[in-house]
Amino acid sequence: MIKLEFRLAEREDLDNIFDMFKDAINEMKKNGIDQWDNIYPDRNILEDDIAKKELYIGVSEDAVLSAYVLNQECDEQYANGTWKYPNSTYYVIDRLCVNPKFQNKGIGTSTMEHIENEVGKMGIDTIRLDAFTLNPHAVKLYEKSGFSKVGFTNWRKGKFHLMEKKINSFKGFNFTTNNL
Repeated sequence: MIKLEFRLAEREDLDNIFDMFKDAINEMKKNGIDQWDNIYPDRNILEDDIAKKELYIGVSEDAVLSAYVLNQECDEQYANGTWKYPNSTYYVIDRLCVNPKFQNKGIGTSTMEHIENEVGKMGIDTIRLDAFTLNPHAVKLYEKSGFSKVGFTNWRKGKFHLMEKKINSFKGFNFTTNNL
């Protein structure tokens, strides 16, 4: 398995990140998945994600292998979800992308595990996301990662699953030893 290091994306990373997204868009189109295009996500969106310090990348030997946005913002259509944990604290994963040159090598799984660990360390209870219903690879990754479908939403490209996962947060753990 490829060893990834994760970090916040920086302005200098933008060209490599944008190229990865363009490659991913082309790969999806070759596979009949019309999820992303030149409108979304475009270079300006990714640049804004970097400026807001919400875009993270997984790198190996200076190559960008994955990227994702993590924040607490969700579209108003997230109200369509029948959230299992409606009163919990949550983060939203958006624009998760795996470099097509490295797909089917565990990069998506490693990225999801990293996200879950980091969010858990922050003491957050759940993670939410949306997945294009016509992208079986993304839906499979999220289901394999333990996410449940909790509703649907419709955007410009069609129908998306709303998905949620309860995570084990690390806050409040108090390990004690008892003398027997």
